[in-house]
Amino acid sequence: MTTDPRHYRIDNIEFNVHDIARSKAFYGAVFGWTFTDYGPAYTEFSDGRLSGGFTTGEPVRPGGPLIILYADDLALARQAILQAGGTISRPEFPFPGGSRLHFTDPDGYELAVWTQG
Repeated sequence: MTTDPRHYRIDNIEFNVHDIARSKAFYGAVFGWTFTDYGPAYTEFSDGRLSGGFTTGEPVRPGGPLIILYADDLALARQAILQAGGTISRPEFPFPGGSRLHFTDPDGYELAVWTQG
């Protein structure tokens, strides 16, 4: 039974950046975003409706930010991704606040799914 209203909705967008301070200055000045730092390699941003993050923990990749969906059960999401023809590009891994995995859809777009815990 699904109880979390975020289940299978876009929950987060993550930008891999070269310089977090520069990104914070830019998006704060242009759009008024606010920030919460979680160590030297990650900061969360909020635009007042949607949150996301800037990280230096991964290489900057062409093609834009990583779109992250939320799932109540990561194992069931993994199974559904594989059954629908997706590929797991990065197996489940923990991070502060939960765990996530990355996958590619049939066209090769990479997204991620996370869960709390």
